[in-house]
Amino acid sequence: MNHNPRGDSGTRKKAPLYRKVNTTAHRVHHGRGGDFSDDRNARATQLGDSARSPMHGRRQLGLDYTPLFRFLLSKVGTQWDAVYSEARSRLDRPDPIFWLVALQPSQRHRYVRIGESSYYSGMCVDDNGTLQLVDPGMGPSSLVPQCQCCTHTFNGAPFTRRFVDLYTSLEPDGV
Repeated sequence: MNHNPRGDSGTRKKAPLYRKVNTTAHRVHHGRGGDFSDDRNARATQLGDSARSPMHGRRQLGLDYTPLFRFLLSKVGTQWDAVYSEARSRLDRPDPIFWLVALQPSQRHRYVRIGESSYYSGMCVDDNGTLQLVDPGMGPSSLVPQCQCCTHTFNGAPFTRRFVDLYTSLEPDGV
């Protein structure tokens, strides 16, 4: 007797390449509010129904695409069509794929900054349709942190170079 503990036909759906993060945590601000945020509702009666629509548009908050970036890095050297097809099927929208992957030579970058202190290798599709790194020599020792307070990472690994404050290092001794 063949017993399947999952109760399905043996195939599992792969996990999505993004995750939801806690956006209601203490001190997490998303640029909402402002000087006129309360005035909008007061003016709604004067302006009609068009003023009652939300002002935030299509902005999506609370999604982390780190699993996608790790997936793309693991697929370097593979055929782009297969990589794109799998990534697209496991995402809510295709836009984040092209934050790292450039299809045109003019869009290529050695590295891409995601958020405040996370950097990832820039990727491209070569003439053979293979996913490649724009600069394979880039690594955690290639970049210098921009501030002392954050942990800067490159492809998930912390930077190895230290922060250099140019203003204090340029001051003459004894001042």
